[in-house]
Amino acid sequence: MRQPAPDHGAAGEDPRTDDVLARRAALGDRDAFAVIVDRHGPALMRYAGRLLDDADQVEDCLQDTLLAAWRGLPGFRGDASLRTWLFTLTRHAAFARLNRWPRSGSRPFLPVEEVQDQLRDLRPGPEGESLDSALREALDVALRLLPPRQRTAWVLREVEGLSYTEIAVVLGTSSTAVRGLLERGRTTLANTLEEWR
Repeated sequence: MRQPAPDHGAAGEDPRTDDVLARRAALGDRDAFAVIVDRHGPALMRYAGRLLDDADQVEDCLQDTLLAAWRGLPGFRGDASLRTWLFTLTRHAAFARLNRWPRSGSRPFLPVEEVQDQLRDLRPGPEGESLDSALREALDVALRLLPPRQRTAWVLREVEGLSYTEIAVVLGTSSTAVRGLLERGRTTLANTLEEWR
């Protein structure tokens, strides 16, 4: 059975590409925006979840990001990919939430000793706990030790697969600086997780 040819719109472009979807959403096309959300929302949620520890904060951050995207799409010039721009918006929303916590110490920060204790408690036990599951949880705990920019660079590279250039755009820095952030972050994680083994 023959499938219908995709609708390429007036300009002859595939309507499913991010560029076309962004232009349509910028003109108020809610369906195009819904496709953008469906396509990129899960990755943005994962990213926000690695930057913020509280599930409610993560959901609020994603809502802030999507609202900023909807409002900002008319001004989106496409200098970076839509994906990179959305990660940038998510970073801004997450950092804004981190900066809203009072400086009085109520900010969710874990001392190194507490993180190391948690890592020891996460070693797989004889109950048959999966090594992958335990390592993933240990990594989540260890990521909390990283400064926000190192954590951001690490998550964007290792979890979301962005290139150094894309990460540089998200962080507003150079590819060389991204390499340095990743190197320091990887070293800190390796040293922290060494205790876990």
